[in-house]
Amino acid sequence: MKPFPHSKTAVAAKRHLLGTALALFGSLSLNLGLTSNVLAQAAPYPSKSITMIVPFPPGGLADIVARPVAEAMSRDLGQPVVIENRGGAGGGIGMGVAARSKPDGYTVLLALSSLTVIPEADALLGRNPMFLLNELRPIARYTADPTVLAVRADSPWKTVKDFVEDARKRPGAINYGSSGNYGTMHVPMEILAQTAGIKMTHIPFTGAGPAVVAMLGGQIDALSTGPATVLQHVKAGKIRVLGHWGTGSLASMPDVSSLKDLGFNAEYAQWSGLFIPSGTPEPIAQRLRAAAKVAAQDAKARDIIQNTGSPVQYLDSPEFEKYVQADARRMTDVVKKIGKVE
Repeated sequence: MKPFPHSKTAVAAKRHLLGTALALFGSLSLNLGLTSNVLAQAAPYPSKSITMIVPFPPGGLADIVARPVAEAMSRDLGQPVVIENRGGAGGGIGMGVAARSKPDGYTVLLALSSLTVIPEADALLGRNPMFLLNELRPIARYTADPTVLAVRADSPWKTVKDFVEDARKRPGAINYGSSGNYGTMHVPMEILAQTAGIKMTHIPFTGAGPAVVAMLGGQIDALSTGPATVLQHVKAGKIRVLGHWGTGSLASMPDVSSLKDLGFNAEYAQWSGLFIPSGTPEPIAQRLRAAAKVAAQDAKARDIIQNTGSPVQYLDSPEFEKYVQADARRMTDVVKKIGKVE
């Protein structure tokens, strides 16, 4: 018996059924994909570890502040906050990495006050900007220390007057270290040089830690840095602090006079603060703001930071944003006076 021939109608019906089944399968897959995306987006923040970029090597103020802050934020957020040191260019390299990172709340930045200087320096030098100020959103300030003028304990200078008079007699002979061109250790020394009418030789390093090591080893003569960076060496009798760029007295070094009190109109604060990429969604930004505040109030974090010589001087987001904008305006004039430094 011959097989029953397929009619054109039967073949068309089968094709229609197959097409319908494929369409339904595709629609189901799409819906499942959309559902998984919605579920992923709806997952509570944070659902994984957060990277905190520190744009300097270990041993400097940014790293000293970042570690207890990250640990306290980790406890509040329920996820690890992992330090990533990205030093170089006075902090500009790490700050640029943070500014260009995905604005999803999983990359934050613990920066120093060089953040307000570097964009102006980039413009002055006519180079491609490492980052723009409006690419980073201020979340919390933690410290705001005046820098101190530090020399080795065996140096010939006992006072700021000794130091300045020697620099006047020997222009360019005294060299000082910094964390990089236009960084938080370079700028205050240039402010002093402008005010006192002296010339010194600038030796840039990748951060405060390496600069302090170089001074202890006799490679450089002096530096301007946050009290926390040198306090332990002062206590150990290895470093002498001649003066500071603030007003009044320092809690960690009450016997050290300010440069202003000594007749030099030189003032500078090396602040530290938390930033996020400016495109970060508002709910995530507010969650990080809350965790940053918890860290500032955390007893363990405060003790660690204050024991290094930097009292916590917390500012919440709105106040910190105004502070950063005012600092940026002031630093514009300072950078123009420093001029081009390659």
